[in-house]
Amino acid sequence: MAELLLRTPLCDWHAAHGGRMVPFGGWTMPVQYSSVVDEHTATRSAAGLFDISHMGRIFFRGPHAGRFLDELVTAEVATLETGRVRYALVTNESGGVLDDVLVYRLSPEDEAEYLVVVNAANRTKILNWVAARLAGSDAVAFEDRTEALGMIALQGPRSLALLQPLAAIALDTIPYYHAARATLAGTRALVSRTGYTGEDGVELIVPTGETRRVWEAVVAAGQSAGLKPCGLGARDTLRLEAGMPLYGHELDEQTNPLEAGLGFAVELGKPIFVGQPAIARAKQEGLRKRRVGLELEGKRIAREGYAVLHGGRNVGRVTSGTFGPTVGKCIAMAYVPPELARLDTRLAVDIRGQAAAARVVRLPFYKRPR
Repeated sequence: MAELLLRTPLCDWHAAHGGRMVPFGGWTMPVQYSSVVDEHTATRSAAGLFDISHMGRIFFRGPHAGRFLDELVTAEVATLETGRVRYALVTNESGGVLDDVLVYRLSPEDEAEYLVVVNAANRTKILNWVAARLAGSDAVAFEDRTEALGMIALQGPRSLALLQPLAAIALDTIPYYHAARATLAGTRALVSRTGYTGEDGVELIVPTGETRRVWEAVVAAGQSAGLKPCGLGARDTLRLEAGMPLYGHELDEQTNPLEAGLGFAVELGKPIFVGQPAIARAKQEGLRKRRVGLELEGKRIAREGYAVLHGGRNVGRVTSGTFGPTVGKCIAMAYVPPELARLDTRLAVDIRGQAAAARVVRLPFYKRPR
C-alpha cells in the first residue's frame, strides 16, 4: 500500500509554482523550484523562503509543565524567561538522541505555556514518548497542533528588512533565539529569530488557514529584494555549510549529544533528565566517536554512508556530504574515533572504490558575516 502523505497548507502553491514535490518525513514537500544552487545562493545573498510546516508543534501547559520538560530534555528550560527559545535534545535511557528540538517559553509561570518544535519524522515517536511519561497525570496538558498551524522560515541578510513593512512589531527588537507574538500581514503570528541555514532570519507560526496568504504576502514583499522560494535541497546544503546536524544523519538513537558535538545543549548539572546518567558516564569513561567536518580535495562528493579511511583502514563513516556553493569546496560531516578528530588530521573517503583525500576542519564550514 502506498504511503499516505500529509500535505502542508502550501502544497498546492508549491505545485503551481514549479516546486518538484517529493516525500519527506511523512509529508509531500518541494525539494527545489529552479535549482538548489540558485536557491542556496539567494538565501546567502538576499533571502530564501521555506515551507517548514512539516515540523511538529507540540504545546505544553500547566503549573508543572516546565518541570516536566526539564526531565524530558537535556537543557534547562523551566527557568527560561518568557520569549526565550532554547535548543535541546530528547534522549533515551542509554543517552541516545530521540530528537533535537526547539523549546519556546510562551508565557510566565502563572500560565506556564511552552512550545516544543520537533522534526517531522519524529513527531509520532516524541508524542508517544511524552504520553508514556504523562500517563495518569493531569498536572501537564499537551496538545499536538502541527496540522492546525503552518510554519514558514524566512532566512537571509535581507529578511528582516523586507518583512518589516508587514509586521506590527520592530523585528530587530527580537533578539536571537527569542520569540514574540505579533500581527504579521494582518494575521496573529508567533515570530522567532531562529533558523536552520546559518543566516539571520525568522521563523513564523500562523494558523493553517492563513498560511498561504502570509506566504504570498512575503513573496510579494521580497520580489525586489531578490527573495526566492526554496526547497529541501537548498535547506540541506545551507545547514551543512553551517555545520548543523540533521536527525537521521548526524543524530540517532545510537549517538549521544556529546559525540555529536552538542555539549552546549546538555546541562549535566541540572536535576535529572532521561538519559542523564548514561551521558555523564560516557563523558567520564571517554567517548566512542566524534562528529567532525571534512574538507575534500577535488570535486567528488562524499555521500552519506561512505567509509572514512585512515592508513587504508575503515575508521568511520560520512553522515552528510555535498558541494558547498558558498565555500566552493566539497565538504562532509562524519564520525571518527576521538584520536582522529583533531584539526588537520589527514584522512580519506572511499568514494566508489577510490580514496579521496580529506582533512579534518573546524565546524562550521561557513559563518555569516556579522
